[in-house]
Order: sequence, then C-alpha cells, then structure tokens
Amino acid sequence: MKFIDTVIPDVKIIEPQVFGDQRGFFMETFRTKLFNEHCGERDFVQENHSKSSHGILRGLHYQTENTQGKLVRVINGEVFDVAVDMRKTSPTFGHWVGVLLSADNKRQLWVPEGFAHGFYVISAAAEFVYKCTDIYNPSAEVSLKWNDPTVNIQWPLVNDITPLLSAKDEVGLPFADAPKF
Repeated sequence: MKFIDTVIPDVKIIEPQVFGDQRGFFMETFRTKLFNEHCGERDFVQENHSKSSHGILRGLHYQTENTQGKLVRVINGEVFDVAVDMRKTSPTFGHWVGVLLSADNKRQLWVPEGFAHGFYVISAAAEFVYKCTDIYNPSAEVSLKWNDPTVNIQWPLVNDITPLLSAKDEVGLPFADAPKF
C-alpha cells in the first residue's frame, strides 16, 4: 500500500497495490501495522456501508463526543470526498481536502478525529464503506453547512445543480457557529 500526503498532513490517501488478470483482481485494503506507521495508532470499532444516488451530498458530519476517525472507500461508483479541519490549534484549521474516490481507482481516504467529513455522489449511484474509531453517537453529531462561504469547498457539482441533502444537512451550521475541537 502507498500512503500519499495531502495538503493537510494528517489526512492521507491510501492507494492499494492491485493484482489483476482475466479472472478479476485482488488487493489488500487494510493492514494494522502499516496503517499505524503512517497514520498513527488507532483501533477501529465500527464499520458502515451506505448507498447513495447521483447528486446526493452527505455531510459534512462530525461528533463532539465519541469523536470518530474514518477510513473511507468506494466499492461501487464515484464520489468527491471531503475532510474539513475543525481543530482550533491546527495550522490547517478551517482548510479542506477533496479527493475523488471510486471503485475504479480503489483509493481510500484517512480522515482523522477532529475533522468534518462528507461526500458528493458523481456517478449514477455509489456504495461507500468506512471504518470508524468510535461508535456513532447521534446526540453528539454536528452537520457543518456543505456550502459555507468561509470554508469555500469547490464541490464538482454536475451541471451546477444543487445537491440533494438530508433534513439535518439542510440546516447545517455555518463554520463560524459550528463547535470546534
């Protein structure tokens, strides 16, 4: 596996080595020792799988308690995946990283604790799987406004059509009002 730095050093792209032939392919997607060497020691306690249609934007989510690090990947389709640094003492506080993740490129993104996370579905549909370092705690979940002008994420919206959002994401908090770490 190859660990690639992003503009925010704590956020990493993980690119597997893929072995393929006419029968299909094989790839290793996770090894604790390698992950810990490149991303810091973590224990993953939960794994999730979601499916979303074209034009859906999920996020930007984080938890103020049971803070989660997430190792994310796409097993079907393509998404634009985003991490926003919510750590007040970080030199990259308020900055964001966006990466295309797809079933074709087989990349993963490590989003550490202290980041808001979300993704936008570019393909007809996408299946998204992710490991978490803590449990889901809906009472501590925060939704950061996806189009906050302070953060200014450059979402690759197809035909500039506003994405479809959940009710909680419709009322996401502006960056200025959102809790920080």
